[in-house]
Order: sequence, then structure tokens, then C-alpha cells
Amino acid sequence: MAKTPRKPAPARSVTTYLTLSGVSAAFVGALVFFGTGGVDESGGALQRAAIWSAVTFIVVLVGIATLALAVKDDVRDPNKPLLK
Repeated sequence: MAKTPRKPAPARSVTTYLTLSGVSAAFVGALVFFGTGGVDESGGALQRAAIWSAVTFIVVLVGIATLALAVKDDVRDPNKPLLK
């Protein structure tokens, strides 16, 4: 029995948006945590890192979604040349 090939995931999927937002939030959270005292001042640094991570997650998610809405889909036939 032949397996049907999986269709590649589109670049505009929700998992792509959430992954990019999560990676950027983790990066900013680590920068803030270690930049504001880290382990020495774990209570305040952890709270600041969590707040900055949440804000970064939301801002990046909204920004990526807004930019994706601004892009038009290309409905032309890919086998026909664009210029004649």
C-alpha cells in the first residue's frame, strides 16, 4: 500500500506564528532574567522576565499576524511567464 505524500504545511499556519512568538519570548525572557540579576536576585528578576516574555509574545504574535494579512496571495499560474 503506497503512502500518500503529505502536503507541506503552509507558511501561514497558526503553529508557525505561535512558534516564532514563543522563541522570541523565550529569548527576551532569558536576556531580561540574566541581565537584571539572574540567580542572585531570583525573585525580582524572574517576575520581570515573565512580564517581558508575555509582552514580547503578544507583540510578536500580533505583528506577524498583521504582516501576514497585508500580503496578497499570488493567484497566477506558476507555469506561465510573468513577463512577455
